[in-house]
Amino acid sequence: MSQALTETATDLAPIVARGRQLEYFTIIWNCLESIIAIGAGLMAGSIALVGFGFDSVIESLSGTTLLWRLRDGEKGELRERMALKIVGVSFLLLAGYVAFDAAKSLIRREPPEASYVGIGLALLSLVVMPLLARKKRRVAAQLNSRALQADSRQTDLCAYLSAILIGGLLLNAIFGWWWADPLAALAMVPIIAKEGFAALKGETCSDCSCN
Repeated sequence: MSQALTETATDLAPIVARGRQLEYFTIIWNCLESIIAIGAGLMAGSIALVGFGFDSVIESLSGTTLLWRLRDGEKGELRERMALKIVGVSFLLLAGYVAFDAAKSLIRREPPEASYVGIGLALLSLVVMPLLARKKRRVAAQLNSRALQADSRQTDLCAYLSAILIGGLLLNAIFGWWWADPLAALAMVPIIAKEGFAALKGETCSDCSCN
C-alpha cells in the first residue's frame, strides 16, 4: 500500500510541478499587468483601467494561496482558508470602490483621456488569459484538483474583464464617448463582487487532492 502511494506521488510530481509553473506565471503576469494598468489608468483618468489593475493585484494574491496549497498539505489548507477571507474582502472593497468612482464620474461628467497603452494591455490579456486557463484546466483534470479548476475559472474571468475594458477604452478613444469608460467599470462590478463572495465562501480554492 505504501509503495503504491509512493509510486502515485512520483507519477504526479511532474504534473504538480507544471501546475506550480502555471501559478508562478500567473502571479508574475498579474503583477506586471497591475503596474501597467494602474499607472496608465491614473494618467488617463480611466476608472475601468484602474479597476482592472487592482483586480490583477488580487488575482496575484489568489494565485499565491494556491501555491501555498500545492506545497504545504494540510497546513496549506488552513492558510488557504485564511487567505481566501482576505481575498474575498479585497474583491468586495474593490467592487465598492469601482462602483462609487464610476457613478461619481457619470454624475460629474468627468471624461477620461484615451489610453492606447491600456488598449494594448487589454488586447494582450484577452489573448493570453484564455490560453492560460486552458492549460490550468488540463493540469487540474490530471491532478483531479478542484482548487486548480476553480483558479482556471478566475483566469477566464480576467479575460472577460479584458473584453469589457477594451470596449470602454475603444469607444472613448475612437468616438469620444467618455461615458463608455465608467459604464465599462460598472459592468465589472458584479463580476468582481461575485468573485469576492465566492472567495468568502471558500469556493475559489476549496479542495485539492494533489498532495
